Amino acid sequence: MKVGNMNGMKVITADAFTLGEVDGTHTDTATWQITHLDVELTKEATKELNFKKPRFGSLKVSLPITAVKEVGDVITLNKSLLEFKNLKEVKAE
Repeated sequence: MKVGNMNGMKVITADAFTLGEVDGTHTDTATWQITHLDVELTKEATKELNFKKPRFGSLKVSLPITAVKEVGDVITLNKSLLEFKNLKEVKAE
Protein backbone atom coordinates (compact mmCIF):
# COMPACT_ATOMS: atom_id res chain seq x y z
CA MET A 1 0.00 0.00 0.00
CA LYS A 2 1.29 3.46 -0.85
CA VAL A 3 1.59 5.89 2.03
CA GLY A 4 -0.63 8.42 0.26
CA ASN A 5 -3.42 5.84 0.13
CA MET A 6 -3.49 5.75 3.94
CA ASN A 7 -4.73 9.33 4.20
CA GLY A 8 -8.43 9.34 4.97
CA MET A 9 -8.50 5.75 6.24
CA LYS A 10 -10.58 5.20 9.38
CA VAL A 11 -8.69 4.23 12.53
CA ILE A 12 -10.48 1.81 14.88
CA THR A 13 -9.33 0.87 18.40
CA ALA A 14 -9.21 -2.71 19.70
CA ASP A 15 -12.52 -2.09 21.50
CA ALA A 16 -14.18 -1.02 18.19
CA PHE A 17 -14.20 2.74 18.89
CA THR A 18 -13.68 4.95 15.82
CA LEU A 19 -10.71 7.10 16.78
CA GLY A 20 -10.63 9.15 13.57
CA GLU A 21 -8.98 9.26 10.14
CA VAL A 22 -5.34 9.23 9.05
CA ASP A 23 -4.13 12.69 8.07
CA GLY A 24 -0.43 12.08 7.49
CA THR A 25 2.57 9.97 8.43
CA HIS A 26 6.04 10.43 9.91
CA THR A 27 8.96 8.56 8.36
CA ASP A 28 12.43 7.74 9.67
CA THR A 29 14.56 8.86 6.73
CA ALA A 30 17.45 6.60 7.76
CA THR A 31 15.34 3.46 7.35
CA TRP A 32 12.42 4.79 5.27
CA GLN A 33 10.04 3.18 7.77
CA ILE A 34 6.82 4.84 8.90
CA THR A 35 7.14 5.63 12.61
CA HIS A 36 3.89 7.48 13.41
CA LEU A 37 0.45 8.16 11.96
CA ASP A 38 -1.22 11.54 12.38
CA VAL A 39 -4.88 10.90 13.17
CA GLU A 40 -7.61 13.53 12.99
CA LEU A 41 -9.83 12.64 15.93
CA THR A 42 -13.60 12.37 15.80
CA LYS A 43 -15.57 14.67 18.12
CA GLU A 44 -16.37 11.67 20.30
CA ALA A 45 -12.73 10.58 20.56
CA THR A 46 -11.66 14.14 21.38
CA LYS A 47 -14.12 14.16 24.26
CA GLU A 48 -13.31 10.64 25.51
CA LEU A 49 -9.56 11.37 25.52
CA ASN A 50 -10.17 14.59 27.50
CA PHE A 51 -8.81 16.94 24.85
CA LYS A 52 -10.26 20.40 24.42
CA LYS A 53 -11.90 20.69 21.00
CA PRO A 54 -10.31 23.43 18.92
CA ARG A 55 -12.47 26.37 17.93
CA PHE A 56 -12.03 25.54 14.24
CA GLY A 57 -11.40 22.18 12.64
CA SER A 58 -10.50 19.07 14.58
CA LEU A 59 -7.68 17.87 16.77
CA LYS A 60 -4.83 15.68 15.49
CA VAL A 61 -2.72 13.24 17.48
CA SER A 62 0.35 11.22 16.56
CA LEU A 63 0.03 7.44 16.99
CA PRO A 64 3.15 5.26 17.08
CA ILE A 65 3.11 2.69 14.30
CA THR A 66 3.58 -0.01 16.96
CA ALA A 67 -0.07 0.61 17.94
CA VAL A 68 -1.25 -0.69 14.54
CA LYS A 69 -2.49 -4.28 14.54
CA GLU A 70 -3.50 -4.51 10.88
CA VAL A 71 -4.27 -2.46 7.81
CA GLY A 72 -7.18 -3.39 5.56
CA ASP A 73 -10.23 -1.36 4.63
CA VAL A 74 -9.63 0.35 7.98
CA ILE A 75 -6.62 0.58 10.28
CA THR A 76 -7.16 -1.54 13.37
CA LEU A 77 -5.19 -0.74 16.51
CA ASN A 78 -3.94 -3.19 19.13
CA LYS A 79 -5.07 -1.09 22.11
CA SER A 80 -8.38 0.08 23.53
CA LEU A 81 -9.41 3.73 23.61
CA LEU A 82 -8.50 4.17 27.28
CA GLU A 83 -4.94 3.03 26.57
CA PHE A 84 -4.48 6.11 24.35
CA LYS A 85 -5.12 8.66 27.14
CA ASN A 86 -1.50 9.90 26.96
CA LEU A 87 -1.45 10.82 23.27
CA LYS A 88 0.09 14.15 22.37
CA GLU A 89 -1.62 16.69 20.15
CA VAL A 90 0.05 17.39 16.79
CA LYS A 91 0.59 21.12 16.46
CA ALA A 92 -0.04 22.78 13.10
CA GLU A 93 3.12 23.46 11.12
